[in-house]
Amino acid sequence: MTYRFQSKAAGDVLMLGPDGDKVFNAMGREPAAQGIIAPDAMPSAIRAIEAALAQEESQQPVGRAVADARQAEDGGDAVSLRQHAWPLVEMMRRAHAAGEAIVWGV
Repeated sequence: MTYRFQSKAAGDVLMLGPDGDKVFNAMGREPAAQGIIAPDAMPSAIRAIEAALAQEESQQPVGRAVADARQAEDGGDAVSLRQHAWPLVEMMRRAHAAGEAIVWGV
């Protein structure tokens, strides 16, 4: 599955299913094939994602050399939750400021 988040306030954000599922879980929402994030729900969704990011980063080793070594061990480029979530968080900030909803699966 691919998620395509859309809002009148920003360009579309695309996420592959497993990555989108992680972001939904960080928001405290169940992954769904379609849905809506209303403007009044966006601040709490952003805070929930930021809390999940802080928790994930507190459990990660510090330093670029350590991160590079871990990526080499994993056999490739590891993409963090922060990198997956950032475009949607930015979309939520813009949509909230404009009073526009974010939808997907429609």
